[in-house]
Amino acid sequence: MTPEQTIRTSKFLSLVLRHQPETAHITLDASGWVSVEDLLAGCAKARRNITRGELDHVVSTNAKKRFEFSADGTLIRASQGHSVEVDLNYEPKEPPPILYHGTATRFLESIRVQGLLKMQRHHVHLAVDTKMTMEVGARHGKPVLLTIQAAEMLQAGHPFYLSTNGVWLVDHVPADFIQFP
Repeated sequence: MTPEQTIRTSKFLSLVLRHQPETAHITLDASGWVSVEDLLAGCAKARRNITRGELDHVVSTNAKKRFEFSADGTLIRASQGHSVEVDLNYEPKEPPPILYHGTATRFLESIRVQGLLKMQRHHVHLAVDTKMTMEVGARHGKPVLLTIQAAEMLQAGHPFYLSTNGVWLVDHVPADFIQFP
């Protein structure tokens, strides 16, 4: 696959496995899993032919590790970022003391008032890596890095979850726990 084909395929898989499974004529189970066989057949029905080798390539080379296979390799799901109803069955974990969130400067006023909201997703996404968070923020305008007082949030009763691709998930980040630039 060319790099462009890999990106296009990854974006299509994100759409299907996180937001619109019906686009590929599939149904996710309660935990977001679908059989690889059903996914590939559904992609073909949607005129987006993907081979098992291409799927393996996209999953293994995706920088954000957005997708994961089951231990036996017969199932696949998105690691996080869903807007469809799924329960990823992540157990609460203790986060590092500080986490980061990248956003665009145009959202700062709203965030100062409401904090970070999950919007159409299941969780707010936080990271230990500032580079990737700034890249996320840049997708929506001039990027800005927010520092999240995760240890204080945990002490205040906010549970955190760690996805299999290393993204920290939380239901809401109140403005009191955000350090603004």
